[in-house]
Amino acid sequence: MNEALGSTVLYEVADGIATITMNRPHAKNALSVALQRDLYAAFSDATQDDAVRVILLTGAGDAFCAGVDLKEFGTLSDSPEAGDTPNCWVAIDACSKPIVGAVNGPAITGGFEIALACDVLIAGENARFADTHGRVGVLPGAGLSQRLSRAIGIYRAKYVSLTGNFISAADAAAWGFVGHVVPDEELMPAARQIAKDMLGLMPHMLPSMKALIDNGFDATFADGMELESTRSKEQIKQMKPQQAASAAFAAVRERGRTQKS
Repeated sequence: MNEALGSTVLYEVADGIATITMNRPHAKNALSVALQRDLYAAFSDATQDDAVRVILLTGAGDAFCAGVDLKEFGTLSDSPEAGDTPNCWVAIDACSKPIVGAVNGPAITGGFEIALACDVLIAGENARFADTHGRVGVLPGAGLSQRLSRAIGIYRAKYVSLTGNFISAADAAAWGFVGHVVPDEELMPAARQIAKDMLGLMPHMLPSMKALIDNGFDATFADGMELESTRSKEQIKQMKPQQAASAAFAAVRERGRTQKS
């Protein structure tokens, strides 16, 4: 299935993967009201669609997302319409399915926040990241100040946000919030392969693993360990005996295969 949500987001579902493309290439995919609404709708649709197991997010053209459309924002700041704009980050955060972000160019401020809301990031060589909230006089409101510091450490996060300087794809990978950097022309094939790798997990495991990692990360280490133990025991109780035996056998076999390699 391939369809457009409005005209600002392209939405395609094939083989268990929903590909969501921010589609304002003439504006570097800047977050207009329409784009934010369509992103909210796309992630809501993907979350509710049982045919979708993994989501792939990217931008059209040579940019991932240049942040909030400041030209439009200036005309709408006093308009009731601005306050009615669905918060696309809320829909992304609420998504129980893994999100692979394919960063194909600049991801700036609000666009950087969208990238950081993904579960796995892969970047083209010309991707770059910047937090320019301080340069436009607006504090972050969609998670950048909290997610970035947790991803790269407080001192690097302060450098990024207090200078507004761009971070290259290579540095983003070295700092740990981008998993892979590939030539630009290989970005989408590589991102799709990662999504396909995720499809190799049992269907019920993808949302369960994502939730366990996220919930544990929000807790102390001790509480996170307890959470893991509790959920593991609950899952095993719900499994039929033959399922539990098969899972245990598969785990032993996989462990042996890994040790040999």
